[in-house]
Amino acid sequence: MKMRKLTLATLALLLTTACLAASKNNYAAYLFTYFTGNAPEHEQICYALSNDGWNYTPLNQGHPVIASDSIARTRCVRDPHILRGEDGWFYQVVTDMRSSLGWSSNRGMVLMRSRDLIHWQHHTVHFPERFRGTMFEHVTRVWAPQTIFDKEAGKMMVYFSILTDDGSCPYDRVYWAYANQDFSDLEGEPKVLFDVKDAAIDTDIVRDDEGLYHVFFKTEGQRQKGIKQFITTDLHDTSKWQLQPGMCQDTNKAVEGSGVFRLFDGTWVLMYDCYTSGHYQFCKSTDLRTFKQVQDTQTTGMFTPRHGTVIAITRQELELLTAWDELLQAQDELKSRPTPTLTLKQIDGRRALLEATNRVMQAQASAKAYKAQAKKIKAFLK
Repeated sequence: MKMRKLTLATLALLLTTACLAASKNNYAAYLFTYFTGNAPEHEQICYALSNDGWNYTPLNQGHPVIASDSIARTRCVRDPHILRGEDGWFYQVVTDMRSSLGWSSNRGMVLMRSRDLIHWQHHTVHFPERFRGTMFEHVTRVWAPQTIFDKEAGKMMVYFSILTDDGSCPYDRVYWAYANQDFSDLEGEPKVLFDVKDAAIDTDIVRDDEGLYHVFFKTEGQRQKGIKQFITTDLHDTSKWQLQPGMCQDTNKAVEGSGVFRLFDGTWVLMYDCYTSGHYQFCKSTDLRTFKQVQDTQTTGMFTPRHGTVIAITRQELELLTAWDELLQAQDELKSRPTPTLTLKQIDGRRALLEATNRVMQAQASAKAYKAQAKKIKAFLK
């Protein structure tokens, strides 16, 4: 039998496909990042894990894993969006906002990136200062920023809705800008991504296997509020955008904060916050055009998610986060042990152990180190 000679291009394609398959096979779980409510203590970043994409268990007993007062100007954040970059970084963007100050009180966003999902570099973009002398100086809200990698430009693209008090943007309109190389700022002035001539918020963009972009958003200003979508081959040429009929949500309840991700088996998931009904709703789709409800997740007890997003994580990342969670819980138990139950020697020992634990937390992320330190704490508490 005559063998076909492989060209370099064909070989490269085969190798790329094999690498992608190996990478997908290494995925073992799903990470949900979210905030939990409208009080300042709830406007923090939380994590939850799932092995099936539908049912989630919160890390750190439902408490925040990233303190807002360490990253945000308002000391509160909302609407976390997480993305696995093609460059080995994880990217996360959040609304820099304290809702108790009013729904038109935020002026910017926080840009974050991490190598390990635990230690995050962070930078704020405060629009009145960053864009002084432009219409963006007058923003009264900059809501729900998200990111997508623009393959044609080779850059991270950040998109978000804004409203201004000078009439230049009289209703929530969706804009975009490229992030700079180290994800610490936006490049140039934002540009309009799309305009439906009425308020639109909570945009979420995914790309399917055919290279089509699916742009989901909430029709905040219309009488019938809900999740709509455009489909396009080009994010920057709205003449190619096609608005799809009907709504995407499979409910007649009020919804917001759509998040779309893919299961290991290729099924697409659309989740959204049924914010007046006390639950999240998860729907499935095979074509990203029609969505069928799978389940409602009650937001009670330790797990009370609001407007978040999900990514797939590898087995190694799962092991790291699980070990980190074990150490976080052990550290919390150590801190909360009542002082009267400890001898003076034990009090000194606890202080030293907490200092050592902080050093482990601040060092390079390591599942082995986290487990070892958790073991030391548990032995001390016996």
